[in-house]
Amino acid sequence: MIQFTAFGLLGLLALSIPVGVVLFLLAFGIDFFFSPFPLMRGLGQVVWSSSNSATLIAIPLFVLLGEILVRSGVANRTYAALDKWVSWMPGGLVHANIATSTMFSATSGSSVATAATVATVAMPQARALGYNEKLFSGAIAAGGTLGIMIPPSINLIVYGFLTESSIPQLFLAGLVPGLFLAGLFMAVTAILCVVKPELGGPRRSSSWGDRFASLADLLPIFGLFAAIVGSIYAGWATPTEAATVGVAIALAIAAHQKALSRGMIADALRGAVKTSSMIMLVVIGAYVLNFVLTAAGVSLALQDVLNNLGLGPLATLLVIVLMYIILGFFIETLSLMVATIPIVVPIIIHLGYDKIWFGILMIILVEMALITPPVGLNLYVVQAARGGRPFSDVMLGCIPFVIAMLVMVGLLILAPQIALYLPSTL
Repeated sequence: MIQFTAFGLLGLLALSIPVGVVLFLLAFGIDFFFSPFPLMRGLGQVVWSSSNSATLIAIPLFVLLGEILVRSGVANRTYAALDKWVSWMPGGLVHANIATSTMFSATSGSSVATAATVATVAMPQARALGYNEKLFSGAIAAGGTLGIMIPPSINLIVYGFLTESSIPQLFLAGLVPGLFLAGLFMAVTAILCVVKPELGGPRRSSSWGDRFASLADLLPIFGLFAAIVGSIYAGWATPTEAATVGVAIALAIAAHQKALSRGMIADALRGAVKTSSMIMLVVIGAYVLNFVLTAAGVSLALQDVLNNLGLGPLATLLVIVLMYIILGFFIETLSLMVATIPIVVPIIIHLGYDKIWFGILMIILVEMALITPPVGLNLYVVQAARGGRPFSDVMLGCIPFVIAMLVMVGLLILAPQIALYLPSTL
């Protein structure tokens, strides 16, 4: 049964069948071959109960929020402002890539959207100023991964829904590790550019007057982040209500930037519908698979296998970490999450680990999947903005940031309070 589940999942994905369809097909197969009960007779009720949730309304709203910001020109102004604040460090403008990704992650909820936006703004600067494109591109791809860590994160909403975890607690748990990881990215960049100055570019120092004047361009992002996360943390709004407020503020920002038009709103809505439809098919498929795996006893069988190996909790956790790293080479991030959550999370809980903490650990591991070939989506997003330069440059440029992510994984395992302190105060 375990072998059927594992090879069935990988085999169907290898056939390039859409992930949402794969999850349903795998559920049908497990039910047909291994369940003594006709589980699919309850398919309608399971699909309805999984989609009839107010929590899931937050997903299209946060997607729409990111679409509006991408089209309003906020990213260009944010990049120019952060350039004045961080480009004095070794590596110069590379730090602006990471800082802008961090800021945009606090509003978009999507890694691909973050990477695409920053790449479009930043890549022309790399060529004009003579930067090493390997490190420059790698920083954009890696910085974009923060979009699924720093709240509001669509992936954290999906994780919370599938594991019945508190979304506000997950948002708070992701904040400190996300900022810590951004700091690690900048530290890695600075160290590399001190050792090999040719990897960076010209360091530009702006006057304090210019820096403080640029804060006006950062206020919209800060205000939006404070409204969304602050209202959730204060208990004034649920994630869905906060997402609604965020969309309203994003529209106000677009209007203030004179970017609000009927065409812009129509484009944003079309983009949000396409992305949300894909996400919802995957989420519902994962919920159906979760139901079948539990009812057919696959999760319990896998727990028995791991228990019979004689490994302790830490060794078992490291095996799971290694599994995610390997699968991340071949499976896209959201697909990797929803396909493995029904199997892995019950084991993690059985081992005595906190599922909020594991959610953040899992996010870092699937972040790595975004910048590791052959299916690292952020690699292709950044490559698309480079105009035909060698794809290997982007892959090589991401290596230092993958190492930084592994360091962050180790820190989270050694010090779980990095993720759990803020949720404990809620």
